[in-house]
Amino acid sequence: MKMTRRENLALLGGTLAAATVPGALMAADEPKTVIVEMLNVDPDDKKQRQIFKPAVVHVNVGDTVKFVPTDRGHNAEVDKKMMPEGGDEFAGKINKEVEVTFTTDGAYGYYCKPHRSVGMVGLVLVGDAAASLEAAKEVKQRGKAKQRYKDYFAQADEILAEAQSS
Repeated sequence: MKMTRRENLALLGGTLAAATVPGALMAADEPKTVIVEMLNVDPDDKKQRQIFKPAVVHVNVGDTVKFVPTDRGHNAEVDKKMMPEGGDEFAGKINKEVEVTFTTDGAYGYYCKPHRSVGMVGLVLVGDAAASLEAAKEVKQRGKAKQRYKDYFAQADEILAEAQSS
């Protein structure tokens, strides 16, 4: 039996789709590593100084966030007032990478110790972080960190709403 070109393409497309779906499903279950850079100046917005980029990330339980001191003089450490109960604590050394594999759902506020007062803060959302995000919003912030967290909480709300709808 001879197949038309259209039938061959349909068969090929179905075969590729069948071969791709299991691989895609397996890849979604594998732990991933997300890189967060510690920067003096945002390369995309020179007015933004002393930042983590990206400042807000959403990962699954078992995933790792790697904080990289792209510019010198920075570290990343969790704000113990802005993490879920029983959450994963971390405190990196100045100018050193720190990798954190998260094992507990929740919202984790973090900062650069030397630059916290100028607003070098960020958020890691792990899994279903909605409940602890609301608790993190209640923690008092000062200076530039207060404004940045306001923006980051808005981003976090959008990220979690999108994750919930998909």
